[in-house]
Amino acid sequence: MTIRTRFAPSPTGYLHVGGARTALFSWLYARKHGGRFVLRIEDTDLERSTAESVQAILDGMSWLGLDYDEGPFYQTQRFDRYKEIIQQLMEQGDAYYCYCSKDELEEMREKQRANKEKPRYDGRCRHLTAPKPGIDPVIRFKNPTSGSVVVKDMIRGDVEFKNAELDDLIIARPDGTPTYNLTVVVDDMDMQMTHVIRGDDHLNNSPRQINIFNALGAEPPKFAHVPMILGDDGARLSKRHGAVGVMSYRDQGYLPEALLNYLVRLGWSHGDQEVFSIQEMIEFFDIEDVNRAASSFNTEKLLWLNQQYIKNSPASHIAKHLAWHMEQRSVDLSAGPTLEQIAELYQERAKTLVEMADSSIFFYEKVSSYDEKAAKKNLNQTSLPLLQDMKTRLSQITDWLAEPIHTEIKVCAEKHEVGMGKVAQPIRVAITGNTVSPSLDVTLQLLGRERTLEAIELAIDWILNQD
Repeated sequence: MTIRTRFAPSPTGYLHVGGARTALFSWLYARKHGGRFVLRIEDTDLERSTAESVQAILDGMSWLGLDYDEGPFYQTQRFDRYKEIIQQLMEQGDAYYCYCSKDELEEMREKQRANKEKPRYDGRCRHLTAPKPGIDPVIRFKNPTSGSVVVKDMIRGDVEFKNAELDDLIIARPDGTPTYNLTVVVDDMDMQMTHVIRGDDHLNNSPRQINIFNALGAEPPKFAHVPMILGDDGARLSKRHGAVGVMSYRDQGYLPEALLNYLVRLGWSHGDQEVFSIQEMIEFFDIEDVNRAASSFNTEKLLWLNQQYIKNSPASHIAKHLAWHMEQRSVDLSAGPTLEQIAELYQERAKTLVEMADSSIFFYEKVSSYDEKAAKKNLNQTSLPLLQDMKTRLSQITDWLAEPIHTEIKVCAEKHEVGMGKVAQPIRVAITGNTVSPSLDVTLQLLGRERTLEAIELAIDWILNQD
């Protein structure tokens, strides 16, 4: 049997981190077992589904590197198939028309609440033999009224639901469009899903769906309901906790592998190991090892992981993702060093690609202003002779490399009887506009002779023009 898993988001917003973790677990399970991973877009909610949300999901999957073997399939393109199955259930006697109005249903539920009963549809239209004129009915699934359904959950173990507790759910709206619990069963049946990994908010849907599978004579897939993700405050992760959309993490400068690594550790572990390559995730992951308890999202831990990935990833890989951030800043990359060189220079310093991008713009664009505090301390009459001397020394270097640059800074400091920092910091402010940069000699080597001398000349002029 070929393992077949799927990720089936509704396109009513961005791809959030909870959905991304579900997609990751499904993807890993399929990859581990040599199976197939399917992407299905559940877009039957015509009022809320949007093309922009579909694109956001596709973009998120692509950025994360969660490639799918089949799809994306769209439920809106399968309405004829759903109608066929609904008709089959009607003909079998496993579904029926319900003519109850909203007011009638609300009155029924109020009475149940007053009697301290669980509000549920009481099946009053089950045995109608004639239609009620002037009413467009819904179609309900005729759920068994006795016995129980056992969801054999790969994470939680067996979870039993009594059929008497499950009401006759609506499978078609008055306009004939199918509802979630019907479409998901038909899709999983037709697409031969063997394992359904999804959030635990779907656990209560599973017994209803199993009963529909049974009515259709189909084998239900194996289920694994993944616990929810909580914020730092213990509440369910939501927008108020900050960024919960996958692409917002790209925007904040995270590498996709760092986010995947973080997500796989939310509820799953392999000994004390914290950092996993994608191949290690595939090798070690098993859905049955996922913890039953909810996990808390810790942004500090994610940031630490991102820093580890920036430090240890090939510069070429960092450069590929850094390029997007430079494009957002309209940086002309032809005006400076390669992004691989930038990545190598900042790997030990940057926690995010945003930091790396913002810190390295001076390599491509002239400094237009100086940080006020940095300039007051480092661009003044005391530093003027040091800058003038360094301009002369640097202009005479024949091999523009870090080592001779370092030597000239050292010689200048000795000549003027000051520490090397007294020479280096004014140059650093001249080229970057502030007091922070990687090792100055390597930085100047990458910046180039012409740009370096030009920046120092501008700083000298700036000092001379101060009152």
